[in-house]
Amino acid sequence: MSDSNNVIFDFTENSNISSWRIVDDGVMGGRSRGDFFLNKKGNAVFSGSVSLDNYGGFSSVRHQFKTKDISQYKKIIIRLKGDGKAYQFRIKNSRRDYHSYITSFKTSSDWETISINMSDMYPAFRGRNLNMDNLKPNKIQEIAFLIGNKRAETFRLEIDSISLQ
Repeated sequence: MSDSNNVIFDFTENSNISSWRIVDDGVMGGRSRGDFFLNKKGNAVFSGSVSLDNYGGFSSVRHQFKTKDISQYKKIIIRLKGDGKAYQFRIKNSRRDYHSYITSFKTSSDWETISINMSDMYPAFRGRNLNMDNLKPNKIQEIAFLIGNKRAETFRLEIDSISLQ
C-alpha cells in the first residue's frame, strides 16, 4: 500500500481505533456480543459470539470517517485472517444513508487478501435487498464488517489493512 490516498485503514500497534464501534443485535433486543481491539501484532480483531436469542443474530463493527473520494478506484482490498466463517463487508456513501452496499465473503484460517469489486456491491437494509442500482464508486463515509449467518456461533476476524485499488 504505497499510495496513502488508497488506504482506508492500515492497522498497527499504534493505531487509534476509537472511531470503530460495535453495533450488535442488542439494538433490537438480541444478545449477540462483539468486541474490537488491537492485538500484540498490531492487527485489529473483531471477535465475539452471535446469539439467536430474542430474535437476534448479528454483530458488526463500523468505522465512520471524513468523506473519502473513491471515484478513481474499482476494488476494495482487505488483508485478513478469518475463522472459516462467512462475513459481510459493507459501505455507506453517507453515514446518514439508511442502507448499505454489501458483499459477502468466506474466510479461511490463513492470512488472505480479499478483493471486492465495488460495482458488485448491492444495496440492502436490515437483511432485505433494495430495488436500487449497485454501488457506483464515488464517495464513502462508513465501512463495516458484519457476521450474521442465521446460527449461534463464536467468531474471530483479524484485519491487517483495508485499501482501494
